[in-house]
Formats: sequence, structure tokens, C-alpha cells
Amino acid sequence: MKKVLVVDDEPAIVTLLEYNLKQANFEVQSATNGVDALSMAENGQFDIVLLDLMLPQLSGEQVLKQLRMDRNDTPVILLTAKDTEFDKVFGLEMGADDYIPKPFSPREVIARINAVLRRYEKSSATEEQSTSKSTKSIETTGPFTIDHKKYRVSVDAKNLKLTPKEFELMQYLVSHENQVLSRDQLLQGVWGFDYSGQSRMVDIQIAHLREKIEPDPKQPKYLKTVRGFGYEFSTGDDDAE
Repeated sequence: MKKVLVVDDEPAIVTLLEYNLKQANFEVQSATNGVDALSMAENGQFDIVLLDLMLPQLSGEQVLKQLRMDRNDTPVILLTAKDTEFDKVFGLEMGADDYIPKPFSPREVIARINAVLRRYEKSSATEEQSTSKSTKSIETTGPFTIDHKKYRVSVDAKNLKLTPKEFELMQYLVSHENQVLSRDQLLQGVWGFDYSGQSRMVDIQIAHLREKIEPDPKQPKYLKTVRGFGYEFSTGDDDAE
């Protein structure tokens, strides 16, 4: 039985989600403020968190940011009345796994939860298979060193401060080095199929990653734009397009 933490300060929403999730065979606990939510999420070993952004004491954004800073990779789905492109991209950039605007149907929420959990289970299985084939947890390419177990990336032996999503993007790019990847490929590979078509999110995250890995982000040496196609990560000496 999967364990879900529901975080919302509206009792009616909590009651609605608790009832429907239990009917769908989930174990459910709830919190109504950010402080309790953070404590429960860090100590409760939940399979997934449904997190409202507009919370008392600590906002949902602050809760999510702290979880990811603490390297807590529990899947998080944001529930919020905010539905602008900026708010959606901002939440996903911070490390959320999905975003459901209010009002929503319980059936949609359950479907999104199952989709995120399937994606995580598939990712974990792939990681286990990779680990069984090779004991290598540290990978080096050009000036970059990626420590897959400690979630660290360094360039010329200097550690970079990457967000969890930036680290996942870097991992994906390195695993496809010297390949031209479309925005949709990056969306599916890093964010999952649910985000197909939201190419601006890729551009924003690429720009952020360049700020951290490139000597001159305005003239990228490693993470190149291939006009009309997408992006290519390479540590070779070819000129960027």
C-alpha cells in the first residue's frame, strides 16, 4: 500500500482527497501547514506528497525547496490555485514532479499520482540494473566529474551547486554525449511524458545549467544549441553552433 502525504490548509480539500485516496487503496496522512508538512515529509517515509503552495507558517515553495536541499527525493505533486506558465515552470524547476491546478477532480489526482509513481519505479529499476552491470558510481568526461551516488557534479575539481533537476538534466546530457537531443526528448527523459510540448521549460533549465557549467554562458562551449533541432552536450573541441 503506497503512502501519501496530503498537505492543504483547506479542510474540505483534505477531506475530499483523503476519502478518494483511501478508496484507491492508498495510505493517507495529512498536514495543514508548512512546518508540519516539512517535518512529516522528512520523517514519514512517504511514497509521494501532494503539496499546496499557499500554506501558513511555511509556503509550499519553501517546503519543496528545503526537501530538495536536504536531498529528499520523495516525489512531489503541487496543488495550487496558481496556474500561470511562470508559476508552473517555477515549481517544476524547484524539483516538483507534477503540477495540478485547482479546481481538480480526484480521479485526475489519482491518475497523476500513479503516473509519477510508475515513472519513479521505472527509474529506480533502471538505476538498479545499471548498478548491477557496473560498480562505477563516478563518471568523468572532459573537465566534468559526475558522482551518481552523492549527486554531485564538479568541473576542474570544483563542485557545482546544482538543483536536483539540474543534476538530473546533467546526468541525462552526459549519458547522451555527442547526440543532438530535441526539446521533447529532454522533456520525456528528464521530466517524464506528462510534460510533452512544454519546450520553454527546457530552454529555461538549459540556461540555468549553462550559468553553472560554462566558462562563458553566452558563448557555450559544452552545452550547445543546434538550431532547428535542440541541444547537444559535448566535451570535444568542436565550435558551438
